[in-house]
Amino acid sequence: MSIYMEKGAVTMTNADNNSELRDAWLPIVRRSGGPMYLAIADALAMDIASGRLSAGVRLPPQRSLAETLEIDFTTVSRAYAEARKRGLVEGRVGQGTYVRSQITPPPAKTGLVDMSMNLPPRFDLPLLETRLWDDINSLRQDGGINLLLRYQEPGGSARDRAAGATWLKPRLPDATFERILVCPGAQGALMALVGALAAPGETILCEPLTYPGMISLAAHLRLKLSPVACDSSGLLPEAFEAACLSEAPKALYCTPTLQNPTTITLPTERREALVRIARKYAVPIIEDDPYGALPKAPLPPLANIGPDIVYHIASLSKTVSPALRIAYLVLPDARAASRLAGAIRATAALAPPLTAAISTRWIESGTAFDVLAAIRAETHARQAIVRATLPAEAIQTDPEGYHLWLRLSDAWTRSEFTAHLRTRNISVVASDAFAVGTAPEAVRLGLGAATTRAELTQSLQIVADALAQSPALSSLVV
Repeated sequence: MSIYMEKGAVTMTNADNNSELRDAWLPIVRRSGGPMYLAIADALAMDIASGRLSAGVRLPPQRSLAETLEIDFTTVSRAYAEARKRGLVEGRVGQGTYVRSQITPPPAKTGLVDMSMNLPPRFDLPLLETRLWDDINSLRQDGGINLLLRYQEPGGSARDRAAGATWLKPRLPDATFERILVCPGAQGALMALVGALAAPGETILCEPLTYPGMISLAAHLRLKLSPVACDSSGLLPEAFEAACLSEAPKALYCTPTLQNPTTITLPTERREALVRIARKYAVPIIEDDPYGALPKAPLPPLANIGPDIVYHIASLSKTVSPALRIAYLVLPDARAASRLAGAIRATAALAPPLTAAISTRWIESGTAFDVLAAIRAETHARQAIVRATLPAEAIQTDPEGYHLWLRLSDAWTRSEFTAHLRTRNISVVASDAFAVGTAPEAVRLGLGAATTRAELTQSLQIVADALAQSPALSSLVV
């Protein structure tokens, strides 16, 4: 095994042929102010929650992991013990440590939710739910047996790509189907695109707080992520230009609308400035736009301002359904689309045809747009709960988004705060998961996982109560 270290992170990758260990766990452990054993346990919990680690996977032996991370064996032993205490793993005599096949959740408590997951809020519209299922059932008459027993084209069929153009038209009216590829989710699009733009050791610029999936992908591809300075309005164009001059980057990766995790939306003048600089230095921009459809009056996407230099990724998971692992990748021209179709074939073969067909049906019937409207309405209602429950000075959010950035007072560290909420059966994501460099004392909360508004209200009240007290008063040790 070998270690890849960057900006305080330790990523373990396997350079040997032991497929069992290679497939077991490739953790990213971020060195923060808290104990290392808790950081390892938290990384394990996050990978299980995200689906990166599935039930029954064998973890690396404790001594092997300790040697790889260059830490004491005792630290890893404590980390595994902490994971067992949380019900995440189980030890098998003579075999090792495994992710539990049936993880027993903590006792259910009314109104408490997993706020670490950034899901679109659930709406209660039975007629719309019926339409969703009716559209799926109609695929039998539409696609027939060929939909189930035939491979589709890498990059999607002409019909699926045309549906993508229809979905994007309100924001990207000039994105024709020839420039669109259908990808297996945003991560699949990123995998194909980043791999085509940069080689191991080369630099991708990004926001200082960015999408964890991009951090993991860069580590996997041995790329260097370099943060570009931001202020309260987002990326600073002058910092981007300085980085273009000093670092010879292969691309800039960013989320200009409802940025994850900060919720910042980049102003139009900065969008235009970024595109001018990108053209000047021939640095492509990867515009990740999972939330771009949420605003009713969206600012022009970067791909609308600079279609010749911007690669635009629009996933359906945040605006229609997380079950649809479908994203539309808009390329500068048809020639680039043809090249990237080859990259999709090499990395994932193709987007799942059945879910692509469902997406197309929902878009063609108008159901997807009605779901978007329902998500918007529920988001606004949940943001009203936020405003009524949490102190305004502590939160950074947008009324059209369903996640928020919570800045902690000097009394709390992020590790203490997340640990305290965990005792109340609430899970949030500490800033470490997003940081390329120094992590601030802050956490992200997702507002969509709560089943009802009442559950969300109760959960946010617990968060508000925690903010109002000090760590010394939050626990009892006897």
